[in-house]
Amino acid sequence: MKSKSLTTCMIIGLITGIVVGFALNALANTEITTIYAKNISIITDIFLRLIKMIIAPLIISTLIVGIAKIGDAKTLGRVFSKTLLLFIVASFISIIVGLVIVNILNPGEGISFVVNTNSAVTNIEPIAFSFRNFITHAIPTSIIDAMSRNDILQIVIFSIFMGCSLFAIGKKGEPIINILDSLGYVMLKLTSYVMLFAPITVFAAISAIIAEHGLSVLISTSIFMGEFYFTLALLWVILIWVSVLIVGPCILRLVKNIMEPALLAFTTSSSESAFPGTLEKLEQFGVSNKIVSFVLPIGYSFNLVGSMAYCSFAVIFIGQACNIHLSLGEQITLLLILMLTSKGMAGIPRASLVVIAATLTQFNIPEAGLILLMGIDPFLDMGRSATNVMINAVGSALVGRWEGEHYGEGCRGTPKEKSDNLQIK
Repeated sequence: MKSKSLTTCMIIGLITGIVVGFALNALANTEITTIYAKNISIITDIFLRLIKMIIAPLIISTLIVGIAKIGDAKTLGRVFSKTLLLFIVASFISIIVGLVIVNILNPGEGISFVVNTNSAVTNIEPIAFSFRNFITHAIPTSIIDAMSRNDILQIVIFSIFMGCSLFAIGKKGEPIINILDSLGYVMLKLTSYVMLFAPITVFAAISAIIAEHGLSVLISTSIFMGEFYFTLALLWVILIWVSVLIVGPCILRLVKNIMEPALLAFTTSSSESAFPGTLEKLEQFGVSNKIVSFVLPIGYSFNLVGSMAYCSFAVIFIGQACNIHLSLGEQITLLLILMLTSKGMAGIPRASLVVIAATLTQFNIPEAGLILLMGIDPFLDMGRSATNVMINAVGSALVGRWEGEHYGEGCRGTPKEKSDNLQIK
């Protein structure tokens, strides 16, 4: 299926899902809508399982091959340092944007949330951040175990070590590199088959949410949701504008192309579902395989800018709702804490809520305030996932441009004589 046709079908699935979900919620009783949501969500579960089936071998093959083919140790160190710098700056900007907007709009003012000591926030266990916890979570004890749990952070760490080792042994590692390179092609072809189910998955995911919860949950919390989505939109504008200044207007062509995987991430609330499509779109745009296969997997572990903006926005919102106002110094401390704790989000279920719960305890804000977010978190997660996908894609293009790559008309700089881009048909 051609890309434009797939995008059109996904949009049709989105609109149809909203209409069907609203009709069921309005006309059917609660028992029927609950049964419908439970059964139709099987389609979403199957699709996400198919995507997760691809993620681990795709990351391992692309990242290891990307490192092994990157050229020399100097180039590897340079690309890694640029990637790290980019992610730190993007993280800083996202948290700052969340803090500034929530302080200007004050969405929690007037709520006066009263904490019930008997209430409990289920399934959310705050984890106090420590360097020890971060390291022990990041380093895998078994790559098979990490793959079985789809722990992206641990898979990335293993792949970096494996890629550097193959790079170090030179020609002796070429047979393994060739096998992994072929595996990457196989995974991308498999992805193209799985993506044929994307439109029906979009329909199932949206219709299930609307049928069970109705549009009322969107309307009753529309102000908060609207202000948060405004925050994400502003974050998109800032980071894409900076990218245009660095790379050139051609980056807008990439933004347009990434809309398809971003839409998939939005409707499924999973940035993982968009990983294969994002990888393909970046290579079609002109980012070399060795850059995108190195930067993108690392970005999925360390550059969750949408989630970081949400964490800063949500912590201040809950504080406002509980009539607890943090000083400027405390908010600067909050920024530094989130810069660290957010780097351990990858692979943790309901990661944003876990990080928020852990952060609330640092400022004596009641954890029970999470109740204010629980009902609408699935809708907020949609925006966070799409943002993570878009900004990681743009970040990969930025690193490629800093390495001298040229993306055609509208790109700043002089084109290279040769290109090692890997075009995926």
